[in-house]
Amino acid sequence: MPELHPADELFASLLEGMPTGADKRHAQQLLRAAVELVQQHPETLDLKIAAAALQEMGDAFEMFSHSKGEPKVTIFGSARTKPDDPLYRATKEVAYRLAVEGWMVITGAGPGIMQAGMEGAGREHSIGVSIRLPFEQSANEVILGDSKYVSMKYFFTRKLMLIKESLGFVCMPGGFGTIDETFELLTLTQTGKGLPVPIVFLDVPGDPYWDTVDAFVREQLVARGFVAEADRSLYLITDDPEVAVNEIIGFYRNYDSMRYVGDTLILRLKHEPTAEQMQLLNRRFGHLCKTGGIHPAEAFGPEKKEGDKLHLHRIAFVFAKHGYGDLREMIDLCNTF
Repeated sequence: MPELHPADELFASLLEGMPTGADKRHAQQLLRAAVELVQQHPETLDLKIAAAALQEMGDAFEMFSHSKGEPKVTIFGSARTKPDDPLYRATKEVAYRLAVEGWMVITGAGPGIMQAGMEGAGREHSIGVSIRLPFEQSANEVILGDSKYVSMKYFFTRKLMLIKESLGFVCMPGGFGTIDETFELLTLTQTGKGLPVPIVFLDVPGDPYWDTVDAFVREQLVARGFVAEADRSLYLITDDPEVAVNEIIGFYRNYDSMRYVGDTLILRLKHEPTAEQMQLLNRRFGHLCKTGGIHPAEAFGPEKKEGDKLHLHRIAFVFAKHGYGDLREMIDLCNTF
């Protein structure tokens, strides 16, 4: 018998009426962790950090719950970019094009590139996740007062919300904050802590900001063996907003989503691969398999139980869980089928 927690009766009463299952287990785990933290008699600052982080994550979860199912793209970039800067105009254009295609545009809700993205998308298609800083004003005029806006105290919770909800990313030039957000996104994708997503580094003609960053990655990180050459496939550099939009939308041309069942990675596709296409996948990406090969698959038991995208076709393999740049290239190939 599992050991009972002293507060289990309290947890049971708080969760009364919640259906048994994963959600109830996770809710009980959350309550237990909070009680155990308090019982450790942490310092005041530690309590303040934990309480504020949990509260603002709850506020953000609630805010995002109203746009569940709508595709979202996050735009990163400098708060200091002026409206007459070509980068500002490029951001407005890419955001406008994505909004026309039905995408919601998430930004940090501040000035500069963040405001440009919201101006391009329009208030209806904008979502803001701001950070409270002593030297910057509140949300920009496009999103201020909107129900699709939340303000956060901590950078780490804000970055979680800027990344967690999005199916694509457009990174514009910026300072330390933009670089931090961009490289955390790359780290999550490279290590498999985040799902494969399209990541666009958008320059403007004659201003090779991201080309310079890519040169550093190639000449220092790849050359020293710190990252693999295939990891450069995790992002696309362009100075054309139309190419940027096509990269975001095109990533979901055939590929829909993925999930694990045990060690098996399942890719859900809109179109069923032919026998010849399956052979091509195995020739190009068979090295990603820990055992066996890449093969067509029916929906797995947990997917059937949850009704998880049962209308889609599937390919599956036992993933060695390394080479996420190669996995991105595999998805790109599937999108040509």
